Amino acid sequence: MYQQMIFVNLPVNDLDASKKFFTELGYTLNPRFSDENAASVVISDTIVAMLLTKPFYATFTKKEIADATTTSEVLICLSAESREKVDELVDRAIAAGGTASGQVQDHGCMYGRAFDDLDGHTWEVMWMDPAAVQG
Repeated sequence: MYQQMIFVNLPVNDLDASKKFFTELGYTLNPRFSDENAASVVISDTIVAMLLTKPFYATFTKKEIADATTTSEVLICLSAESREKVDELVDRAIAAGGTASGQVQDHGCMYGRAFDDLDGHTWEVMWMDPAAVQG
């Protein structure tokens, strides 16, 4: 059965530092789609973050590349299987050099935190009670 995938392409300042950051979060790199210009970070079977050097990223767009440390261009939200997993991933990101972003969101049936990666891209991590999802 076909599963649609998402490939999030992000410009980065230092590809090696970004690869180290994301592997410290527990993600793996796909060497088949990685080289000196890009790193393919496998987040799940259907989610891949493509970290692209800024010159390489610029070959895909005519637009100015946003400075994610001062401009919000996207909010990436990942689900987590529990509140503990939310905290675990965000805490690992901070330990790896990321920074906490925003406030903890605790709505009882939903819980989330966020971090900014080394280039300022905001990653939200959230858990939702499965009973609330089912309605």
